[in-house]
Amino acid sequence: MRIKKYAGMVMVLLVMALAASVATRADEPHSGTWKMNPAKSKFSPGPANKDMTLKIDEDEKSIKVVGDGTDGEGKSIHVEYNAKLDGTDTPATVPFGDTIALKRINAHTIQSIAKKDGKVVMTVTSTVSADGKTRTSKFKGKDAKGNAVNNTVVYDKQ
Repeated sequence: MRIKKYAGMVMVLLVMALAASVATRADEPHSGTWKMNPAKSKFSPGPANKDMTLKIDEDEKSIKVVGDGTDGEGKSIHVEYNAKLDGTDTPATVPFGDTIALKRINAHTIQSIAKKDGKVVMTVTSTVSADGKTRTSKFKGKDAKGNAVNNTVVYDKQ
């Protein structure tokens, strides 16, 4: 009889842990797979990226991003980093820099500062919509060639 009693308690604890995990996940709006919506995105200067897909895993302290796509000239783009949301520089694979520093602005917005050789080259502010279906990233700074960039990239949740 004791075994059944403990088995029931273990089951209740597992259900509670699962519910807590799901509730916590709802507070992490950037998590998931996001596909660029070219029709809603604006690139200045162009040409616009042809496609981009991001896989993001967020928790309250950090974000891991892995992304692959194709730029406007048909070249592959790869983005990858795993950074804390504390504003510290972290090595990153991004087309325009070699480190990234992240900070949370609010529950739905994260600011990323990319640097190349210690100098700020790009600020990216990414916001997830209230319904969680759209992620908009605004890029301001300089690209790898030193050209001024003012892009708005819209992603749809997959």
